Amino acid sequence: MTRSFLDCVEAWGGEAVVSWHDRATGSWIFIAMHDTRLGPATGGTRMTSYETPVDGLVDAMRLAEGMTYKWASVGMRFGGGKAVLAVPAELDPEARAGLIDRYAARLVSLRGAFQTGVDLGTTPDDMVRIGAISGYAVGLVDGKPGDPGPYTALGVFAGMRAALEHRFGDADFAGRSVLIQGLGDVGVPLAGLLAEAGATLHLADIREAATLEARGRFGGSVVSPAHMWDVEVDVYAPCAIGATLNRETIPRLRCSIVAGCANNQLLSEADAEALHERGILYAPDYVINAGGAVAFGNIHQGERDPARLRARVERLGSALREMFDEAAAAGESPLHTAHRHAQGFLARHAASGGR
Repeated sequence: MTRSFLDCVEAWGGEAVVSWHDRATGSWIFIAMHDTRLGPATGGTRMTSYETPVDGLVDAMRLAEGMTYKWASVGMRFGGGKAVLAVPAELDPEARAGLIDRYAARLVSLRGAFQTGVDLGTTPDDMVRIGAISGYAVGLVDGKPGDPGPYTALGVFAGMRAALEHRFGDADFAGRSVLIQGLGDVGVPLAGLLAEAGATLHLADIREAATLEARGRFGGSVVSPAHMWDVEVDVYAPCAIGATLNRETIPRLRCSIVAGCANNQLLSEADAEALHERGILYAPDYVINAGGAVAFGNIHQGERDPARLRARVERLGSALREMFDEAAAAGESPLHTAHRHAQGFLARHAASGGR
């Protein structure tokens, strides 16, 4: 296992990885800090199970790199980081609370090198607990839990409108169909926004109860995750786990646009080229799903006005519209355009000494 850990870290381009083994629960804690030129490493804490601890480490590193590009793409002064609590199985409430407390104590030992927020498997209430112990939780509104999900959904909705306009010349959702894969903290509010805008919804989730509940609230049809690739839609919105776009699934896609809130939607960057070759417009995940980061980054910096927060999130649509146009002019995938913008921002910031 040690050799595998070392091989993974050696192959990574980030700055540091911190790891601990929590003996009480058998969990592994990984904090990956990818690039801190913009500020302290900042990103969510994910709690889930993996086949091996190494898989949790790799996920943390990939997610941390994505956060570097996310912060740079929206021009915010935070560094790229992510934490993963790789639990061996679902924990009972007492064991889970103990793990959260011990994790928060580890954040204290890092003295602000990493600050965190909600991600898959953690909750706003977890962040209140982590913040009370460590002082390094973001996304709290005057010490109370805040939910980034609706803001993330709003950013994805704005990005979808930009994608529709670019592809079809019209940002109207009426007469357009959207397949949402994953009906969690972001997928549900996204479904609400789309239904209100007149989109036809196709709903997929491994939890049948979640799809039935969403259909009851928003209408649309329930689609089996195993067969969702065969559904012809205008937009495929991955809103669950990452890496759903790969060499097995991309040939099966029957959509014009991929625009969703999941992190690390591509298994590899080569998959962006495969989408481009198929003529499928891809909204880079770390841009379109940045709404929660934008909102809570601004909250962390003192902004409280809901209208201004929403307006800043909705600017993601304008940013994507420009990226789509630039990518089309260059004949490249929007992912390359997004990378170029983010890398340029990072380089300018480094050259100016952080000013």
